[in-house]
Amino acid sequence: MTDRQHAQLSSRKKPKQARSNDLVAAILEAALQVLAKEGAQRFTTTRVAEKAGVSVGSIYQYFPNKASILFRLQADEWQQTTRMLHDTLRDVARPPLERLRRLVHQFVKSECDEAGMRVALNDAAPLYRDAPEAREVRAASDGVLKAFMREALPDATPAMRALAGELIKTTLSAVGKEFSEAPRTAREIARYSDAMADMFCAYLTNLGQSARAPARPRAGPRR
Repeated sequence: MTDRQHAQLSSRKKPKQARSNDLVAAILEAALQVLAKEGAQRFTTTRVAEKAGVSVGSIYQYFPNKASILFRLQADEWQQTTRMLHDTLRDVARPPLERLRRLVHQFVKSECDEAGMRVALNDAAPLYRDAPEAREVRAASDGVLKAFMREALPDATPAMRALAGELIKTTLSAVGKEFSEAPRTAREIARYSDAMADMFCAYLTNLGQSARAPARPRAGPRR
């Protein structure tokens, strides 16, 4: 993907008046409906304009192409996930492992509630996945998780915390996506979330104990 393509993900201009904000909101709502019905492959600015009841020119005032609209939808979803991470993992009134358990439940439920839209956005990901704007949005959630891992594993090395955080993030994302691809009842979601949270908590508990364990003295040379 070229730098020129990367630049086209950014909005042409920011809405400053209430009327402009309403127009952008209507475009994004229409885009969600078109994406849900048509999928990423048949998603076009023309279809979005028809659904929103506006001209294609009105869309191009704010979005240079369909990739920029899809990226905005994805960025909004990423930001919602980041807020979930922030609000849950930084709730210092609760112990770290309790926060992690709550996050797992919230994340899996969210994946199941919005499964159809997430699948469609995933299909559109090649249009923007490697763009600088996408990396910037994803980096925000990485920072929240890193801060939590420092608190959850205070005695661990930075490398150990980084590995644990990456493993939890990757597992939560991949397994949550696969689990949500089929319709699930509330009971199934709760049971699955409990099982995954148990696994993560046991993993962090074991890492914490290993990090606090005194190093064994090296055996001297045999005589």
